[in-house]
Amino acid sequence: MKKQDVPQDPGIIEDYGYELCYAVDNKGAYDLVPSIGWEPKNIANDQAWEVIDKDVAQALEGVRNGTLSPVAYYMAKHQMDLGLLSQYTGFYQWQVKRHLKPKVFEKLKEKALMTYASLFEVSITALKSIPESTGPTTR
Repeated sequence: MKKQDVPQDPGIIEDYGYELCYAVDNKGAYDLVPSIGWEPKNIANDQAWEVIDKDVAQALEGVRNGTLSPVAYYMAKHQMDLGLLSQYTGFYQWQVKRHLKPKVFEKLKEKALMTYASLFEVSITALKSIPESTGPTTR
């Protein structure tokens, strides 16, 4: 692709600056060129964020109906799976899985709650409460 042909289609990338792409200059040498996005990538990003927003909404619904603990909501909101959350908290995966159960979550000690609260950057009070809405997902 030539430098002048590097797509500049506005999208989510533009919100954060730009990405660098290799393109050929007038002399035939490769050069780095900034791009704010291109339509196929924008469509793929939008579809991915729709799936993430749906997962967060489902987790929130599970918290509201009492089948999941608030950890599940924050885990979805921060785009984590069981393995990743386990690595960040230092809990075994089986422990995190148990903490997703409301009755187990209610009995967690202060230290475990603080671990989750610190990771999710919320207070223990906020961690223990049911969010009113999904709020903006980190994009």
